[in-house]
Amino acid sequence: MWDKVPHFPSCAAGCTSRYELRRQGDLTRATLSCSLDTCEGLDLDCGSFLGQHTGAAVKAGLVNESAINKAVTNNFATLMRLGFFDGDPSKQLYGKLGPSDVCTAASQELAREAARQGIVLLKNGEGSLPLSPTAIKSLAVIGPNANVTKTMIGNYEGVPCKYTTPLQGLTASAATTYAPGCANVACTTAQLDDAKKIAAAADATILIVGADLSIEAESRDRIDLTLPGQQQLLITQVANVSKGPVILVIMSAGGMDVQFAKDDSKITSILWVGYPGEAGGAAIADVIFGYYNPSGRLPISWYPQSYTKIPMTNMNMRPDPATGYPGRTYRFYTGPTVYTFGDGLSYSTFYHQLAQAAPNQVSIPLEEGHVCRSSKCKSIDVVQQSCQNLVFDVHLRVKNIGKMSGSDTVFLLSSPPSVHNSPQKHLLGFEKVFLEPQTEGQVRFKVDVCKDLSLVDEVGVRKVALGQHVIHVGSLKHSLNVRI
Repeated sequence: MWDKVPHFPSCAAGCTSRYELRRQGDLTRATLSCSLDTCEGLDLDCGSFLGQHTGAAVKAGLVNESAINKAVTNNFATLMRLGFFDGDPSKQLYGKLGPSDVCTAASQELAREAARQGIVLLKNGEGSLPLSPTAIKSLAVIGPNANVTKTMIGNYEGVPCKYTTPLQGLTASAATTYAPGCANVACTTAQLDDAKKIAAAADATILIVGADLSIEAESRDRIDLTLPGQQQLLITQVANVSKGPVILVIMSAGGMDVQFAKDDSKITSILWVGYPGEAGGAAIADVIFGYYNPSGRLPISWYPQSYTKIPMTNMNMRPDPATGYPGRTYRFYTGPTVYTFGDGLSYSTFYHQLAQAAPNQVSIPLEEGHVCRSSKCKSIDVVQQSCQNLVFDVHLRVKNIGKMSGSDTVFLLSSPPSVHNSPQKHLLGFEKVFLEPQTEGQVRFKVDVCKDLSLVDEVGVRKVALGQHVIHVGSLKHSLNVRI
């Protein structure tokens, strides 16, 4: 867990200025950085910086003791809220917890369920997934992440109860043969012969590739979006000789340019599993063999390798047509993607429709004499007086028209009018609903006009755009006119 003051993680605060000052190696400038941190509200540093430099900053007159007193007060208030001063810990709410409460069956099942829910199905050709545990008599399991343990828990990790590797999880449902294909994820030289041999003989092939902390981690940035080393060569060579369906499983934190696999008809399915935790192997097998219907969605867009040509020092969100800069994130980015934020398939098909009519128009009251009463405005500032009670519901009916029970992760998005270089779309909320085959359920979203339908203009002022907003869930769209 990050040390955290209200609303702001201390690991993220003041980092830019502090990095620049450390890099200069100037104590005076470093103490100034310390004063900047306290002024901007950083009460607790997750490293040793404030402890080393705050005293010097006080002596130099760069930090007032009152700022330190305020920071200490805030920290102790948080400790009080956490119960640090409530007396004998054994008599408190969690005081009886001990070794017997660690690694319980319920906790281990929770780890497996969390991994299942996080798996994203990105591609699924006809007749591919889920595999039938009765029809599949032999399974080739290949790849540098096919039999890993610690890779699955990433970093900022706890101590796992036990590991179930992907190979172990898959072996529980089918007879398997295994070849790593690469010595590690760096895969400087793909070991093709054994991998191709077992793939050519098996009823289905599972390729488990991706990254680990040697490729992506804190203070270890990637310079490529492609799979490391010769992993792509391994995948294509194995897929070409496989006699059955080929399922590509990508274990990583960041996105990968796997356009080659998306376009390759021999690669019938693609799963992204993140770093799935101690039970990741069991969860992967649950999805592949259809014991669990995937419902995960991508939390980020996956960009092509060409995206790395964009200077990382340019952090503007909005695109700039004059320079060809495409912008950043699903909200503004105008370039091509391999997969996009929110992508994710299911073994079922879900149908959405409005359960009750949503408003076609919302009027924002303005005080007498407001400039927009006498002149045409494309937006108005968000102010408390105008925003009270401007809330409406979006009531959706969701039906599972497939043959398999499962959850639908319902994303509610909005596309605002084209003013202030507005985003193409942004997420208003999401809900997950579990449905048996041929049954339906309802989800409800509460939309606050001034909060959810507002945007930030070019100079950072939050405004409500006037005109037509489009609210959408998948292919279902509803137009809403916001006026004064």
